[in-house]
Amino acid sequence: MALYEHVILARQDISTQQVEALVEQFKAVIEAGEGKVGKVEFWGLRTLAYRVNKNRKAHYVLMNLDAPHAAVAEMERLEGLNEDILRVMTVRVEELDEEQSVMMQKRDRDDRRRGDRPTGPRGPRRNEAAAE
Repeated sequence: MALYEHVILARQDISTQQVEALVEQFKAVIEAGEGKVGKVEFWGLRTLAYRVNKNRKAHYVLMNLDAPHAAVAEMERLEGLNEDILRVMTVRVEELDEEQSVMMQKRDRDDRRRGDRPTGPRGPRRNEAAAE
């Protein structure tokens, strides 16, 4: 069987639970086609580089697949029919990376940076200070 990385972009106005339900639906298609789904990463709601079907943001999901081409083709066909899916991209790879993807590592790194910032009041604004 071939190895694939598959990225799904879902509409911004559906909930995270609905995105997870879509992923479960597509996992069932792969498993029915005698394939296996490795890791699944939810990258969250991210801003798109340009509008896609009047959407400025999308839910991103990465799936690692070990499946025959027919199962992947059937999954892509069903995704094309689903109105909640904006875009899909499937790339055949030599081996699947079981570690966190670069997107998840970046998000973890950004979360750590936000935690290092001092929080609290910054003092009055210029306009408030001038009014006193």
